[in-house]
Amino acid sequence: ITRSGGGSSLGCEGSVLCHAVPCRAVLHPDIISTVEFNHTGELLATGDKGGRVVIFQREQESKNQPHRRGEYNVYSTFQSHEPEFDYLKSLEIEEKINKIRWLPQQNAAYFLLSTNDKTVKLWKVSERDKRPEGYNLKDEDGRLRDPSMITMLRVPVLRPMDLMVEATPRRVFANAHTYHINSISVNSDYETYMSADDLRINLWNFEITNQSFNIVDIKPANMEELTEVITAAEFHPHHCNTFVYSSSKGTIRLCDMRTSALCDRHAKFFEEPEDPSNRSFFSEIISSISDVKFSHSGRYIMTRDYLTVKVWDLNMENRPIETYQVHDYLRSKLCSLYENDCIFDKFECVWNGSDSVIMTGSYNNFFRMFDRNTKRDVTLEASRENSKPRAILKPRKVCVGGKRRKDEISVDSLDFSKKILHTAWHPSENIIAVAATNNLYIFQDKVN
Repeated sequence: ITRSGGGSSLGCEGSVLCHAVPCRAVLHPDIISTVEFNHTGELLATGDKGGRVVIFQREQESKNQPHRRGEYNVYSTFQSHEPEFDYLKSLEIEEKINKIRWLPQQNAAYFLLSTNDKTVKLWKVSERDKRPEGYNLKDEDGRLRDPSMITMLRVPVLRPMDLMVEATPRRVFANAHTYHINSISVNSDYETYMSADDLRINLWNFEITNQSFNIVDIKPANMEELTEVITAAEFHPHHCNTFVYSSSKGTIRLCDMRTSALCDRHAKFFEEPEDPSNRSFFSEIISSISDVKFSHSGRYIMTRDYLTVKVWDLNMENRPIETYQVHDYLRSKLCSLYENDCIFDKFECVWNGSDSVIMTGSYNNFFRMFDRNTKRDVTLEASRENSKPRAILKPRKVCVGGKRRKDEISVDSLDFSKKILHTAWHPSENIIAVAATNNLYIFQDKVN
């Protein structure tokens, strides 16, 4: 168990003053593979390559310790997926958690979906602080009593006990994907969700585990004619009939489930025409979209490709309304990034609660923030060396030319093994979670 922390976010005025809040994080030898706040922001779930889910709970603010506001501590840890072996195809199925999605809270318990490459599971996380005592047929240790010794009827009573958090699997949705699942998304009707792999998207009902409906299938009759794969998919936040999915060709398709049962024909098609002057050997690889997210308002779509983040208006398909350069200085390094496979890294992107700021990751444990109103951007670093609890994060700069200022870092000295692929933003406050390999950092705005 370690204690890591740091601080950040662009405030309402685009302020880049960043202060840290401590976070007690569990360090596994395995790398964090997904991060997700629940709908209130009180809980934060992480999944890792070892198939484990760790849930953090936010500390309640107290008058005695107001500085601890925002601190997240371990709430529950459980093994979600185990390694498996497909004997028919002679394939190992990793236990790595690809995605976690929370369901809105309906009662005292919490529910979340977690998936590895093949199987989606619905988990119930609940608290228990009382235990029943005084059974008739069992003694207090749970052993069965001799029926001939039972001479009177007892009424069991509930006794207080230490708080225990239990995670139990309620549904297992398996055997529906031939290829690796890359996305799951809960519908706004909260009765259905979808899971997407490289070539197909399936629609599930939460109550039915043995049957799903295939709503998108882009697999060609001859696999040699395959030109693109599905990279991410998400439901519209308000309209239960609408969803989008992105492709490795840099295109986004918006589908309407009211038109037909099989949504192979899209309702809208978003694609930016390529600039012929920028055409290179790597153009197709770097144009592949690694993440797609609806804004909270439902009006915009955000996509992340290798070098940029783009914001699209649902009413304009021919080009994005905003394009943000994440690390344009890497354009000259694409050859070496291709050789070390970094060019295939899948970076995620997130909105803040008001859709005014965008966050996404980069290399050297840098992450970037773009204020859509002021057009200001900032580069921050999540590392244990410079992120002591309650420290102010200093903006970082990368220089491309020969001359380097004192506070700048050269593009040639960037560490490509340190990368921020997974981030999450609190739904209503300026609190963010950043996964840097096997460290989890939680940052927030300056707290007065």
